[in-house]
Amino acid sequence: MNLILMETKSEKIILGIDPGTTIMGFGLIKVVGKQMQFVQLNELQLKKYDDHYLKLKLIFERTIELIDTHSPDEIAIEAPFFGKNVQSMLKLGRAQGVAMAAGLSREIPITEYSPKKIKMAITGNGNASKEQVAKMLQSLLNLKELPKNLDSTDGLAAAVCHFYNSGKIETGKSYTGWAAFVKQNEGRVK
Repeated sequence: MNLILMETKSEKIILGIDPGTTIMGFGLIKVVGKQMQFVQLNELQLKKYDDHYLKLKLIFERTIELIDTHSPDEIAIEAPFFGKNVQSMLKLGRAQGVAMAAGLSREIPITEYSPKKIKMAITGNGNASKEQVAKMLQSLLNLKELPKNLDSTDGLAAAVCHFYNSGKIETGKSYTGWAAFVKQNEGRVK
């Protein structure tokens, strides 16, 4: 019985998410032992919707659908980068929060990674372009072709970054459920 339990532990699915209110990119990898295998990469197109709240609802629903379909063991999500446009940052933070809430509602551990850390994990260069990250993923995972938009490869990059950082002590912010999220963020919002 313990042997079966150990075998199950050596296999996991990681969902990587690049949150956005125009395009949400995501990618899934399967980890068997110490090897990763490509599962899927895609994006949720939100350009045609004007209502920001409808976009957030669609992000939540698509994330839940991905979770229910693929049963990921862990979620890696790209943290919003700090830009000059406060409104864009607010919208991006909401998109990330909604995707995180979907994972937390299913009690899936979530780890955030900065864009720089993801780029560094994939290419060895924290300032790499989206195209460089996509080309490296294509090579690493033997992808036949790359998508037109690179938001989905950004989501896949978050999953691969998480795979590379598994077992390391400092991987970013991690949450195992609502209680952990609240405890780690006490005092931030008043």
